[in-house]
Formats: sequence, structure tokens, C-alpha cells
Amino acid sequence: MTSFNSPYVARSERRSIDGLFYMYYIAAIMTKNQLLGGFENLLLLAILRLGDRAYGVTIRQELLEGGKDAAVGAIYTGLDRLQQKGFVESWAGEPTRERGGRSKKFYRVTARGKRALQETHRALNQLSNGLKELSHYV
Repeated sequence: MTSFNSPYVARSERRSIDGLFYMYYIAAIMTKNQLLGGFENLLLLAILRLGDRAYGVTIRQELLEGGKDAAVGAIYTGLDRLQQKGFVESWAGEPTRERGGRSKKFYRVTARGKRALQETHRALNQLSNGLKELSHYV
């Protein structure tokens, strides 16, 4: 049997199917359903609301309107993290005079990002369903 050494494997167990052994990695299953953190969730929602107008400043304005104040640096750090995960993609707009000839970096949510949002919201709804403690907030 082949050994698999990886720092990413949390634990493994052997299962037998028709005499063959298969390695079943919990870590692989956990990465299949990635849930978003709170700030990542807000960033993706803001980008979706803005459509093709989503760049750093407009994303911050959208977050402010939703009641979340975030520093521009924190927004760009979050956007970089989301891009590394494949949840958003970016492109450079046309250079503008008001920006000294520099272009804006625009963002859009990818299909993978939309799936992560759906999975996160499904999990939140399922976990909060029927909680009396939350009923007066919703």
C-alpha cells in the first residue's frame, strides 16, 4: 500500500471495499465545502451588489452603507485573499485623469465565490433556524 505524507492531512482512516484499501482523508472533504469568514462574506456581497462598479472605494462605501466600517487596507487584504482562493477575479479599468493616469482595479465574484456564498448562507440559515434567541433580531 502506498503511503501518503502531507502536512495538510488532518487524519486518515482505512476503509475496505471488495478487499481493496482506500485512504479517506478528512482534510480533502473539509476543503470541498469552504465556508466564508464574516468579512469575506461581506466583501463578496458588496461586490455582487456593485456589479461592474466594484473597486476598493465603492466596496468600502457599500460596506459603510451596510453598517460595517473597514479600512481600505483591510479591504484590499481581504480582496487579495479572496482572489487567491478563486472567489473573485480582478481586471484593470481604463486609466483616468482624476487618478493621475492610473487605472482602477475592478473585482467580480466568480462562480466558485458564488457557491461559497450559497454554502455559507445555507449553513448559517440551517444553524440559526428555530433559535428563539435570534428571533427578535431577524
